[in-house]
Amino acid sequence: MKMKKIFQNVFGIILALILLIGCFSAAFFLTSFVYTKIGYSPSALFVQIINSLLGLIIVSVILKVLGRFDRHTTSLFDSVINAQKKIAEGNFNVIMDKNAEGLGPFGELVESVNDMALELSKMEKMRQEFISNVSHEIQSPLTSIRGFSQALRNDKLSTENRLHYLNIIEAESVRLSKLSDNLLKLASLEADTIKLERRAYRLDKQLRSIVLACEPQWSDKNINMDVALEEAEIHADEDMMSQVWTNLIHNSIKFTPEGGSISVDLHRQGNKIQFKISDTGIGIAEEDQSHVFERFFKADKSRKPSIKGSGLGLSIVKKIVDMHHGTIEVQSELGRGTTFTVSLPSGL
Repeated sequence: MKMKKIFQNVFGIILALILLIGCFSAAFFLTSFVYTKIGYSPSALFVQIINSLLGLIIVSVILKVLGRFDRHTTSLFDSVINAQKKIAEGNFNVIMDKNAEGLGPFGELVESVNDMALELSKMEKMRQEFISNVSHEIQSPLTSIRGFSQALRNDKLSTENRLHYLNIIEAESVRLSKLSDNLLKLASLEADTIKLERRAYRLDKQLRSIVLACEPQWSDKNINMDVALEEAEIHADEDMMSQVWTNLIHNSIKFTPEGGSISVDLHRQGNKIQFKISDTGIGIAEEDQSHVFERFFKADKSRKPSIKGSGLGLSIVKKIVDMHHGTIEVQSELGRGTTFTVSLPSGL
């Protein structure tokens, strides 16, 4: 510590000498320039006095400017440090005055602190909404399971009712399992821990197989399924894309009423492959269409008990399509159905 202090003192003396030499040299060149211009040659003593006075004036001006700069800079950095401490403590409502005078090159620093606080505030709001939504989605099936489990303790319960309650418990357990799987899937996709395993395969064959696998669901509701699939080969992760088509087709079946219709279309459009699924279901309000790919968003606020879902399916679909450098769009009208259009590069 002693050596460090000595070094700092020596360094300070050297800087002071450099400053004095620089200022007096500047005074000398300035007075010499003036004397040359006016054609005047004063005595050596007069020159020395003038140079000394001018040098001292320059030194005092520089020290005064540096003092102001140092105080302003110290104050600014103190404000930045205090703002970052608040952010570290979880207080994201931090706004530094970016219009203060004299910020100069430090304006960008203040702007970056404000931007960081704003982004962290948005992330915190999303985190809180996510926890609230997860809690709500988990609580609903747990309440059903707990209630019907207690009802099964009744010895006078008929066999028919007992089987009915057991079926409900099983269905709610499956619902919880799917919610857990979707949460893990979405977390993995957003963390980029899942790597795409691309290979070339026939997309039309994959879609035909999924539509046929869903036949019990759409046949049970007497839905007219119109399928037009142009032969198309794609280079993508087959398992992940299967989840995209399954989610979209299941959604259409779920929200299409008895006797409705669904059309599935696949065709090439330039250097892209376009998949389109349209239904005559309940539709989505215009103000909700920009939110349908958000986690836990449910356009139908008064959803019927028979129509259940976690609100994660379309978020997963959007993420998978994005990972394949594709796009997904929605067009809908309340009471008149919905159309989802997925466009993928044919040469992935």
